[in-house]
Amino acid sequence: MDIDDFWRLIERSARESVDRPGREQWLIGALGALDRPDIEDFEIRLQELRDRIDDAHMWGAADVVIDGCSTDSFWYFQCWLVGQGRELFERVAADPDDLATVPDLQHLATRPYGTWTDEEWPEWESLAYVADQAYEAITGDEDALHEALTARGARIRSDPLKPDWSRPRRYPRLEALFPHRRRGTGVNPSP
Repeated sequence: MDIDDFWRLIERSARESVDRPGREQWLIGALGALDRPDIEDFEIRLQELRDRIDDAHMWGAADVVIDGCSTDSFWYFQCWLVGQGRELFERVAADPDDLATVPDLQHLATRPYGTWTDEEWPEWESLAYVADQAYEAITGDEDALHEALTARGARIRSDPLKPDWSRPRRYPRLEALFPHRRRGTGVNPSP
């Protein structure tokens, strides 16, 4: 499975279901219909994409949105960003401040932080587990994917890398969209 195949699956899952649980089930089924090396490749492609955005600049942007983006939140945010599709991912990977153009985030900025539903949060933890679940369904072994990836020499992490916070970062559009995050007012007026 190359990167184009990976993106086709991610983007098709969005057409197949309107919510994350539905997308996950569709992905598990689609992966389960593939050969084991393709499922392994899916997991490797996901990690490669996460590696591209696993830095202080992206973490800082996520922090503006989430207002206190923990290690786990940033890890799940990375999956959410992948789940947004290739075009948006590439744009935001090039400039994290482009998160301010994402309609879902623009909508969240108009509402108090504590009122966001689980489905609205810019986090998608379970995307990280779809390949595991598909592989386990085929092999009957919950450790089989990890063992196969280790045998291939693939580096799969379960946490973000420690960021280099030494360089200043600014997000003018995100900070304008989410000004309450830094002032503590709790809600942003309509953008």
